Amino acid sequence: MQDIIRQLEEKRERARKGGGQKRIDAQHAKGKLTARERIELLLDPGSFEEWDMFVEHQATDFGMAEKTIPGDGVVTGFGTVNGRLIFVFSQDFTVFGGSLSEAHAGKICKIMDQAMKVGAPVVGINDSGGARIQEGVTSLGGYAEVFQRNVLASGVVPQISLIMGPCAGGAVYSPAMTDFIFMVRDTSYMFVTGPDVVKTVTHEEVTLEELGGAGTHTTTSGVADKAFNNDAEALLSVRRFIDFLPANNTERPPSRPTPDPGDRVEESLDTLIPDDPAKPYDMKELIEKVVDEGDFFELQPDYAANIIIGFGRMEGATVGIVANQPMVVAGCLDISSSIKGGRFVRFCDCFNIPIVTFVDVPGFLPGTAQELGGIIKHGAKLLFAFAEATVPKVTVITRKAYGGAYDVMSSKHLRGDVNFAWPSAEIAVMGPKGAVEIIFRGDIGDEEKIAERTEEYRRRFANPFIAGHRGYIDDVIMPHNTRLRIAKSLGMLRTKKLDNPWKKHGNIPL
Repeated sequence: MQDIIRQLEEKRERARKGGGQKRIDAQHAKGKLTARERIELLLDPGSFEEWDMFVEHQATDFGMAEKTIPGDGVVTGFGTVNGRLIFVFSQDFTVFGGSLSEAHAGKICKIMDQAMKVGAPVVGINDSGGARIQEGVTSLGGYAEVFQRNVLASGVVPQISLIMGPCAGGAVYSPAMTDFIFMVRDTSYMFVTGPDVVKTVTHEEVTLEELGGAGTHTTTSGVADKAFNNDAEALLSVRRFIDFLPANNTERPPSRPTPDPGDRVEESLDTLIPDDPAKPYDMKELIEKVVDEGDFFELQPDYAANIIIGFGRMEGATVGIVANQPMVVAGCLDISSSIKGGRFVRFCDCFNIPIVTFVDVPGFLPGTAQELGGIIKHGAKLLFAFAEATVPKVTVITRKAYGGAYDVMSSKHLRGDVNFAWPSAEIAVMGPKGAVEIIFRGDIGDEEKIAERTEEYRRRFANPFIAGHRGYIDDVIMPHNTRLRIAKSLGMLRTKKLDNPWKKHGNIPL
């Protein structure tokens, strides 16, 4: 018995050392934590239960039979984050460069299968050189097995990807199918084909960072949701982020006690909207003054910044926030913001998270680039997402709500449950001046007459009362009461039941 116990401890120690001290030191020299250090930082102390520590690859080609390391380049298991169960895998770059083999993939698939059975989130920490080329198509088959589980788990349990090193080639498609992707600046990158291949095929000179770094994916491509300065910051932020999410699609969003009263009045909101309708203001100020304790976890802050998305809490319970940002292209909807907003709305709907929408939108962004880029189809993604969503939906129109964009932004017509407007709201087909120049074409040139007609149009249509007369707005509220009215509405909607017609699934305009 003592011999077996000694052998067990030796095997455990060998597995914990991964690729050895030299490679661990190399990992640290790059400013990166090891796979196990990452798990320790992510999970509550002492909560990690490891699975498959002794798994080894079965490859024999190219001398691989003599090269085996327990664990085979990925650490898998489960633990808790602030007391709540999650499953995790963490690729170990010190073992075969974190490359994915059949055995490595099997370990990941096992914890994903279990996560779906018990209804718990999956966090994947990616740091891998890609498919293990010594195994050939077997390693590609391993990737496909992981992809299949990403698809099956989608909308069942939250899936979060942390890119904490290289993630290239086919490996990128697993994170791409998860719900959220977080990256680390300067040490992580994602791309389908690397700089050398790009240079060979297209003759473009590009660096790793330019092609697939955190800056690129959080500002230009929109692939990643947020970037952090180092591994520790990323892991601690994900701990905070997980607190906003339910464990699975059958649970309500988590709730926690808060000292912030639901009936808190915020007088400063009465002066948030400038007198000049062309002057912008920061919608984030409104969001932070409405949610509990000003705690707002924004996603994709540097991409398509004309729309704001993220999670906050109202009376302790998680809500998803979608808001136009007048500070960026006047808050117009465009291709990127529609895709960004649509995907977020669908996540909230998957996981029973109520959606609060703040509207100040002058319309869809005009221009040939938008039209030729497919704004018709891409804009419809946001429309489809809001219309399909059955979770509680509360909408507040703060200023402009013009044209089709008024419809799209969680209007009453798309089954908005409670739709409010501030007294400053302008709900119309278009802005007063543009409308007058179409209706009274004959008066163009007569500045005095146009000004008079514009003021008449503004008085008659550019206000919340016409929509209120039709029942499209449930109430015109004072800005300082916004938190109170949203909180009461969400409380009323807690028992909402709404089902879409039976279907295998809809066909969102991808």
